[in-house]
Amino acid sequence: MSLPRARLHRALLTGVGDAPIRWGRQPVALVEEGNLVAVEFDDDSTDRYDLVIGADGVNSTVRRLTFDGQAARDLGQYAYRWVAPRVDAEPVWSVQLGRGRQFLTIPISAEQTYCYYKDGPVANRPGWRDEVAATFTEPAAIMLKALDHDDSTLHSGPNQEVVLDSWSRGRVLLIGDAAHATSPNMAQGAAMALEDAVVLASSLASAGSVAEALRGYEARRRPRTDWVLSQTHRRDKATGLPPALRDLVMRRLSEQMFRSNYDPLFAQP
Repeated sequence: MSLPRARLHRALLTGVGDAPIRWGRQPVALVEEGNLVAVEFDDDSTDRYDLVIGADGVNSTVRRLTFDGQAARDLGQYAYRWVAPRVDAEPVWSVQLGRGRQFLTIPISAEQTYCYYKDGPVANRPGWRDEVAATFTEPAAIMLKALDHDDSTLHSGPNQEVVLDSWSRGRVLLIGDAAHATSPNMAQGAAMALEDAVVLASSLASAGSVAEALRGYEARRRPRTDWVLSQTHRRDKATGLPPALRDLVMRRLSEQMFRSNYDPLFAQP
């Protein structure tokens, strides 16, 4: 299942109920005070919490403030993402592989298609659109034409990963990409983040203390996120093989490889 990010946000907000949400504030300092964490915000206000959860993405501010400034690691991949009108009624994704390059399309609604182009390590090269059109067959050129009329959906940046020995420091916890971001070739970033939220809620409800809940949560989540990381590394290496060898492997083993990548994730998280 795929859907636009805005629809996901609306669905999540619907489930929040009357819980308070404060928009447009960012933490600038986190300090443990006994069984609470004092969070100072960029509007000079300070609040105290039983537990602080950093679900703020691959370039997490919470991770920078609490985990000794540990940054995400660049993977030597630069990616372009945009949304284009849908041209195929089939509800399936497709991918084309070039020499160190990749062009992917995923339908996200009846009208729209998500497009993803992965390049090498050089950031935002002029002429990349011409390169996509020359390297890949349709619908690549058609998808690119959407940017001629509206490039507001275009996002670009390096692919990064986050690997930490622990996801918590006292009563501060990282989840989602803030804790375990990977290259997107398994397309599991959102799924892993949603699973994190479900398992964390369960752990907090059943444990006798916050510390016990965080230990139990990480013990349950590590095997799955480690699996995604390991398969991501294997798939990145496979797409980097010489084209003749890669194409031979994909023709003979692609279905077997696909099933082996994803089968373990069908188990209960």
